[in-house]
Amino acid sequence: MIGGIPIGFAAPWVLAALVGLPLLWLILRAIPPAPIRRRFPGVVLLLGLSDEDTVTDRTPWWLLLLRSLALAAVIVGLAGPLLNPQTRTASSAPLLIVMDAGWASAPDWRARQEMVTALLDEAAREGRLAAVQRLSAPDPLLPLQFAPADAVQSRLAGVLPMAWRADAEMTAAFAQVLGETAFDTVWLSDGLASDGRAALLEALQARGSVRGVETGLGTVALMPPSYAEGRLILRARRSVAGIEQEVTVQAIGTDLGGAERVLATLPLRFEQGAQSSENALVLPSELRARLTRFEVAGLRSAGAVALSDDRLRRREVALIAGREDREGLQLLSPLHYLRQALVPTADVIEGALMDVLPANPDVIVMADIAVLSEGESAAILAWLEGGGVLLRFAGPALAASEVSRTSEDPLLPVRLRAGGRSVGGAMSWGEPKALAPFPQDSPFVGLRVPEDVTVTAQVMAQPDPTLADRVIASLSDGTPLVTRKAVGDGQVVLMHVTANAQWSGLPLSGLFVQMLDRLAVLSAAGQGSGPEAAAQLAGTTWQPVKVLDGFGRLQDAQTLPGVAGERLAAGNVGPQMPPGLYQAADKALALPVVNEDTALAPARWPASVPVEGLRGAVTTDLSGYFLAAALCLLALDVLASLWVSGRLWSARVVALAGAAVLSMMLMAPELQAQSSLPTPEVRAPQEAPTKAGNSREMVLGHVRTGNRDVDEIALAGLRGLSNVLYFRTSIEPAAPESVDLETDELAFYPFLYWPITPDQPSPSREAYAKLNAYLRSGGMILFDTRDADVAGFGASSPTGRKLQRLAAGLDIPALEPLPQDHVLTRTFYLLQDFPGRYMSRDVWVEAAPPDAEQVEGMPFRNLNDGVTPVVIGGNDWAAAWAVDRRGNTLFPVGRGRGGERQRELAYRFGVNLIMHVLTGNYKSDQVHVPALLDRLGQ
Repeated sequence: MIGGIPIGFAAPWVLAALVGLPLLWLILRAIPPAPIRRRFPGVVLLLGLSDEDTVTDRTPWWLLLLRSLALAAVIVGLAGPLLNPQTRTASSAPLLIVMDAGWASAPDWRARQEMVTALLDEAAREGRLAAVQRLSAPDPLLPLQFAPADAVQSRLAGVLPMAWRADAEMTAAFAQVLGETAFDTVWLSDGLASDGRAALLEALQARGSVRGVETGLGTVALMPPSYAEGRLILRARRSVAGIEQEVTVQAIGTDLGGAERVLATLPLRFEQGAQSSENALVLPSELRARLTRFEVAGLRSAGAVALSDDRLRRREVALIAGREDREGLQLLSPLHYLRQALVPTADVIEGALMDVLPANPDVIVMADIAVLSEGESAAILAWLEGGGVLLRFAGPALAASEVSRTSEDPLLPVRLRAGGRSVGGAMSWGEPKALAPFPQDSPFVGLRVPEDVTVTAQVMAQPDPTLADRVIASLSDGTPLVTRKAVGDGQVVLMHVTANAQWSGLPLSGLFVQMLDRLAVLSAAGQGSGPEAAAQLAGTTWQPVKVLDGFGRLQDAQTLPGVAGERLAAGNVGPQMPPGLYQAADKALALPVVNEDTALAPARWPASVPVEGLRGAVTTDLSGYFLAAALCLLALDVLASLWVSGRLWSARVVALAGAAVLSMMLMAPELQAQSSLPTPEVRAPQEAPTKAGNSREMVLGHVRTGNRDVDEIALAGLRGLSNVLYFRTSIEPAAPESVDLETDELAFYPFLYWPITPDQPSPSREAYAKLNAYLRSGGMILFDTRDADVAGFGASSPTGRKLQRLAAGLDIPALEPLPQDHVLTRTFYLLQDFPGRYMSRDVWVEAAPPDAEQVEGMPFRNLNDGVTPVVIGGNDWAAAWAVDRRGNTLFPVGRGRGGERQRELAYRFGVNLIMHVLTGNYKSDQVHVPALLDRLGQ
């Protein structure tokens, strides 16, 4: 402490130079030397005269003080002043920084990063090795490895919090790789207790000292919303039961234009000493259907976000029966059991068909309705095309009608046999039939079939080639029980029994409700929790659609693998199953970060572990400030010296000052334009400027050859190829550009077209280095010698020989003629020829590995896991692609219709090239083989 300020010095011995300041004062006062006085009689004539410019005979005291202060600032700056220096015992042991790095750490993540940076700076000053480890994302290092603190600090930019917390398995796995080396530990905790924490802390203490860092403010988490009695129930928990606290929950959804907006807000108040809070939100069904998520306002954390799914959306189900209920016979009503199953979880609409269709229900259930008018049929078909679900139940009326006998009715999934079938009755042979186990491709797979569910009557399906594909449930004798077919975006489902207990015991069992749920008639996906939810989701696979990151932001998750329904019901989020929105068929289910079983309790530290605040250990190096102050004082000294000598306003000084002011005025517009750019939230490395404009757009480029005509043709060719890509594929490229290998950044161009001319200059060594880095990082270059009309590929033409000289400095792999099973032949179009303006089969690509053997039953070899970096040919593709700005072709290709066919194949080859560059070899996957064989007619 110096004057009450916590300050120290990294090199205090440098301060000894301050003793020399008085000596410096005397030296400066002696310069310039004092003048000697000599009396001369003639001086009398000069009495009363004065010079316009005067010069002092000694250095003013204030200028000496300014110079002394400047020197003192330099000395103090070199001494390494530190604000808030740490008084801990010096240690040379490596430093391990452990971060919980879960969703509870996200709200103050920037402060945690600053803390880690300060700790690594301190370790670097002490010459210690360091390592940073996130418990929520343990690195697979065996054992734990330390590195210089500077190297570790350079990798901190990509360290971000996860949307889950470390569980006991992750903690135990990290404890196993600590090794036997002694080290000190700083644990940046999120303040929450967790399983395995005590064991890890004990293992860390066995290897050295341990310090804990946490805020002590507690954590607030939002529970999954629920729907009850027409209200949305929102609940929140906090880890510290402290003073009274209020948070605001925002209900976010899409407006009529599809943009996300806050549709409603709801306050949640924590009473003093309470850890939970609850409130209800009432919204109309239209707004409730548009909800996507709930967020705690001002809290950037995955735990403060709860996603909306089908459990909050009550489906609208229209019930239509062929006859009305009779008083006193409700149990015989065709709609009674449907009402009992649907009312708790769906909005039931009843009425005439043409009256309920304008309400656009999600599902229409028709119980024993056989004949529909043309207008009704047309209206239902239009509704089905939009994605509706029509669930039909059989009955006496349908069995006695002629509907779907000779030809399949559009509103029935199969043709029916007349009369139906009766088993187990007084006038029939045989026993009642049980249900068969559900097949693997059935939506009911995984449901347990009760032994007491039997069928005594049913309508029978006519044998048909499509029947097997449409049966999703059958009886023990193989006759269909439930059939289904798609109509547009919707589906038609027929239960071959009645909706009441007249023909079967199915409506009396719980299986009836589960089957309705699997048919997407009920609203909730995976209602309930624990064993009940696991039973409902058993046998299903759910694909993640959107997942949360640690800050609570939604990200696309189409590349993540599917998750079994049993695992999803367990709700254990982690690296293999991140929280987010999962989908199966037309159902959506949200996997929450925090659920009813999640414990939010504050972490407990033993007395042997010192715990400090998040910002308490930050040490600030003041050397830069003192040195900057010294430079400022020296600049003032220069100005003061000029002023004392009378030369501050000389013509030269004024001219220099004017030039500086003028240059700043000229730079002002550019600085203003740069300052108007939006500042990204996450700091990223500065990118080199590029001609490609917006680097987020896909741009095709050609290598500038120096030949104006060739360069114009190449640019026009890429313009034509870009137009084809825009209209035929999902790629929307920007305008193509000419690329100077010496000055332009190549990383912004996934594809480069390089026409070869005999006289083009060879690239410099720097350009070759850029080209090799470009080829190794996934870029592709199409070398076009444009000589297929006069020579084959090789050195038989001037352009071929020039290509050999140009390629000598490139890191090009071994090449081979493009094989017939190469992925370039099928990335978008199926091709066997690759013409440009000229026809030639000589196209060369990266050679296949020696072990690329063709497996029996596979028509294609697994060639080149990556993208071939070069394609070489001489068909003059740019001339075949070239168009002017109006889209007119510039050069003839072939003759007549054959020539246009050749141009079309050239375009298709270009599309395949770009698709290969952007997607790699995904088309070599076996999943595409059936479709490819069908197209090839094999």
